[in-house]
Amino acid sequence: MAEPHAKGPLRVAVAGLGFGAAVHLPALRDCPATEPVALWHPRQEKLDGVCGAANLPGFIDFEAMLADPALDAVVIATPPAARFALAQAALRAGKHLLLEKPVALHSDQVLALQKLALQQGCVVAVDFEYRAVPLFQQLAALLAEGALGEPWLIKVDWLMSSRADPSRPWSWYSQAAAGGGVLGALGTHAFDMVHWLVGPSRRLQASLSTAIAERPLGQGGPMAPVDAEDIALVQLQLEDGWGRRVPAQVSLASVARHGRGCWLELHGSEATFVLGSPNQADYVHGFRLWRGRPGEPGLTELAADPALAFPRIWSDGRIAPVRRLIGCWAAAIAEGLPIVPGLAEAAASQRCCDAARESDLSAGFKTIT
Repeated sequence: MAEPHAKGPLRVAVAGLGFGAAVHLPALRDCPATEPVALWHPRQEKLDGVCGAANLPGFIDFEAMLADPALDAVVIATPPAARFALAQAALRAGKHLLLEKPVALHSDQVLALQKLALQQGCVVAVDFEYRAVPLFQQLAALLAEGALGEPWLIKVDWLMSSRADPSRPWSWYSQAAAGGGVLGALGTHAFDMVHWLVGPSRRLQASLSTAIAERPLGQGGPMAPVDAEDIALVQLQLEDGWGRRVPAQVSLASVARHGRGCWLELHGSEATFVLGSPNQADYVHGFRLWRGRPGEPGLTELAADPALAFPRIWSDGRIAPVRRLIGCWAAAIAEGLPIVPGLAEAAASQRCCDAARESDLSAGFKTIT
């Protein structure tokens, strides 16, 4: 049974040294309630370079790292295919977890982790970081007050150009079996956004496609096939807190040249809200929020609530919301409480990803349970 650390900060290892080293490591260091104490990576050469710069010990043996009784928790920020097995091992060792999304490749794996975490008494957070972005929090508060009225239509357009260059090399992102594709990268966030702001998904229909069907194996290397989707068009039926069915449309792309970024529209009986940002270099900063009400000539931009602002602006905008979630995670562990977003929210999002792939194969609606 894992117990909150009685004295001093939560001692945390980081597994995965891409997003983990660039975002989680500085966020952990900035949080007074956490202290990074170790790094893990399966390749020694990668580990040596990051450990030297971070002045932290490194492990290539994950079980050996978990055996350290001084370790309280693990952040798992590896590519998706490795996360489930690593998370299982960490939970069995009694370590609390902060998981990147997608948490696993299938929703049944997420549910297995949820059961194991409950058995072990471990607190597991999931990095749905848009829940920690100020204007998203401001919109959530307005919706909770009833400012939208009866929801009529929800629309998400997330059109990015990150993989529009066909010369970008082949990687795990190119493989569906490895968790690659736009559903895992953007869809997991998009589904969590609409579930958080409106309510759970009940039905889904999707069309998936791959615009760039092959990529080079390294610079100037031979071409390798791509089977992970880079475009996903999804129709949803959500259910709001009053039991009403709400139609929603989610359009995702990682190959939209000059894509318009992330935009969320909510249309209801009392207002329309538009929240969006064209900034593809920094997907946290740059959002703006508008509202339009019946009888008004158009949309009016709403001022950001200063009470929700990040206390610090980072050169890498991803760090601020992750730092906010890390603080909530550490507090939940100290108090022995569950955390939102956690594995329940991850399972709901992953069920939509699973259903989207099933729907694309069958060309029909799927019921979400």
